Amino acid sequence: MSRSALLVLAALTVADCAAGPARAGEIPPAERRSGFDTMSPDIQAMQRDGMSNPGLLWLEDGAELWAKAPAPDRPACAGCHGEAGTAMRGVATRYPAWDAESAAPIDLQGRVNACRRRHQGAEPYPYESRELLGLTAYVAAQSAGLPITVPDDARLGPARAAGRALFTQRMGQLGLSCAACHDDHPGRRLGAAAIPQGHPTGYPLYRLEWQGVGSVQRRLRNCMTGMRAEPFGYGAPEFVALERYLIDRAAPLPIETPAVRP
Repeated sequence: MSRSALLVLAALTVADCAAGPARAGEIPPAERRSGFDTMSPDIQAMQRDGMSNPGLLWLEDGAELWAKAPAPDRPACAGCHGEAGTAMRGVATRYPAWDAESAAPIDLQGRVNACRRRHQGAEPYPYESRELLGLTAYVAAQSAGLPITVPDDARLGPARAAGRALFTQRMGQLGLSCAACHDDHPGRRLGAAAIPQGHPTGYPLYRLEWQGVGSVQRRLRNCMTGMRAEPFGYGAPEFVALERYLIDRAAPLPIETPAVRP
């Protein structure tokens, strides 16, 4: 075993004072906790404060894009949907959802780009662009405080199963899985960082590490790189499947967008 693998595995065995025993499977719904709960009081205050949360700058961008037509002869988002606070309330609690046109699951940022192509006649925004992050965050923020729901849609079952398989699959040069950290060792420490349960309740969110807002796919790519695995490409079906499983795994925690994380 490599020195890096030994260091990672050793770090996983070092519990902080709140650590409990390793788990055999998923975290029960009653025991699910947001990553917000593991943050320092200063960062928690940053997320709560409407004047200090830096993610709100992206929401302002999203609000402008919501009201702005991509071209004079094309409708704005508001032209079809109306006021976002009403039309988009609850939407983020159920995505990824089934997309009838592509006959596949689609996540929220994928839905934004699909609407641009199909209804606005505009080019999709690039992944991790300020525009896509801002508009997706703005839509998601309309559901802030609402509990995540698990859709009663059998068509999403294969994606959910594929996402769970990816979550529990050991991968990369270190032979780790998502579950090895987030199901088995939440509350312990990996190096200097606390291990959260890994619930995507606040994406797109602002990470101090990034000094900007990023998507859950960016975070998943970071984790895969840390495991010395080849990350999937942005928009890959594997990421959408992982998102479907992760959002189900997070229910019934509330949406926090725009969250702040270390």
